[in-house]
Formats: sequence, C-alpha cells, structure tokens
Amino acid sequence: MAVRFDGWAKAFTDPRLCAATVDRLTSDGTVIETGTGSCRPTSTRARAEETAKAG
Repeated sequence: MAVRFDGWAKAFTDPRLCAATVDRLTSDGTVIETGTGSCRPTSTRARAEETAKAG
C-alpha cells in the first residue's frame, strides 16, 4: 500500500527532518488510507459562503 506523505515536504523543508517526523509518527501505528478527502475544507468553505451572503 502506498502512503502519501509527499505534501509534508512543504511544511518540513529539510528532507531528513520530514522523514524523521513521519517515521516517528507512524512507527507504532497503522496508516489507514480511506481514499476520501477531508471534510474540513468543505465545511470551512460553506461557512465562509454563508458569512459572505449574510454580510
């Protein structure tokens, strides 16, 4: 199974630091890839649109 942590390189510009952080976070865990997007961007966008309409 491929795990997608490629976006982390934007936050951690040092490749060794990025690899160490991902390794530490996933060492004793199980990564479950659901194939769905996060609901946070959708709800944030909807809330912003509601505020714009009311404002």
